[in-house]
Amino acid sequence: MPTQRVIKVAAMAVAVAVAVAMAVAFFAGVALLLVFPPGFCYEHQISMIGGGESKNNTLSSTTATHRKLLNQREKAKQPDRSSEEKCVSSDVLIRQSPTDPLSSGIPAYYVEIVNNCFTGCNISGIHINCGLFSSAKFIDPKIFKQLSYDECLVNDGKPLVSGGTIDFTYANTYVYQLSVSSVLCP
Repeated sequence: MPTQRVIKVAAMAVAVAVAVAMAVAFFAGVALLLVFPPGFCYEHQISMIGGGESKNNTLSSTTATHRKLLNQREKAKQPDRSSEEKCVSSDVLIRQSPTDPLSSGIPAYYVEIVNNCFTGCNISGIHINCGLFSSAKFIDPKIFKQLSYDECLVNDGKPLVSGGTIDFTYANTYVYQLSVSSVLCP
């Protein structure tokens, strides 16, 4: 009889230890989310940061449903330009962030393209180096479309107002390294 009691007490102690370990692991995960929230930025030309899902792939001057991925320090940077140039390619900033995968498990990425022209210029004909871009999720071609290998067009070539933002979400097994190849300054 005393042996059975010892076994029961030991089994209860193990069960309590497992429950405590699970609770600690859960709260550690929550703490990590508080310390490194979605939106925690690793700075490089194309930032890979946590963020949200775009709603309708629509044009917007600001992304009201998402926090802006562009931080204040970058807004202060002024690209090199000659006195005749109204805008340059570096006036257009591209930010990407992983977002929730599709229900099929395919990874998804939120993209934000911003006209950061400090002179207040509207930029049109924004062409992006995009490799063999494809997406398992539909992207409105008026917002972003591939014209040929390594050439994609933003906003159907129409002007993106100063401070304006275009956002969309694409899904693929890997992230595309998107960069601005050319712009037009009307």
